[in-house]
Amino acid sequence: MPPGPGQAGRVVFTRAGVGRGAVASLPLWVGMLPFGVVIGVLSAAKGLSFAETALMTSLVFAGSAQLVALELWADPAPILAATVAALVVNLRMAPMGAALAPWLDRLRGWRLWGSLATLVDHSFAMAIAEQRAGGRDAGYLLGNGLGIWVSWVVTVLAGHLGGGLLQVPPGHPLFFAAIAAFLSILVPLWRGVRVDALPWLVAGLVALAAHRAGWPVPLPLLLGTFAGAGLGAWIELRGRGAPGWKR
Repeated sequence: MPPGPGQAGRVVFTRAGVGRGAVASLPLWVGMLPFGVVIGVLSAAKGLSFAETALMTSLVFAGSAQLVALELWADPAPILAATVAALVVNLRMAPMGAALAPWLDRLRGWRLWGSLATLVDHSFAMAIAEQRAGGRDAGYLLGNGLGIWVSWVVTVLAGHLGGGLLQVPPGHPLFFAAIAAFLSILVPLWRGVRVDALPWLVAGLVALAAHRAGWPVPLPLLLGTFAGAGLGAWIELRGRGAPGWKR
């Protein structure tokens, strides 16, 4: 039966959508493996127990925030500094939530909070790609996030268990896995040179310049994020009014 008035384009939340999102997350498990193992190895090297690592990984569920916190970890633990650093790194989640508003604004209760709790860069990229393809099932976001969460917890704990057996020196190629994992999720977000090339380039150059200038972690990441996002928003708002603009 054809949709009635006002039903076309309606956002839904179904079990089928959750399942499809979980299945779509499976290829990402391969990319998450080296990154998670690195976090687990670092956790063991910093003296965190298996239980502490499991608790941090399950509740925080943010690879970049965990990486920053572990880089700052010492004895005694700098709780405040690590908390502030993680908060600054995760500020990027705010514009992610705004971009996903067409779905999130129509969710309530556990559907909303579950989607937000499992929202990471990877599930955001997958959900945005799904939205741009005309997807209307918000369950896809939760399913994708849950699938990534499972793989993340498993790989981090595996890395922790193998941390005593695997001695990785500083600068080892394995540590590039964190960068590679994040680079891989940019592919479905790329909309062409005209729209994305300049903001992405500016974000990278600003972050690199801040790092070269000796700015402490995570300020280079934060400055690059806001520089690229600000320029991208300006280009998109300007382009919407330009003749022949295509998205």
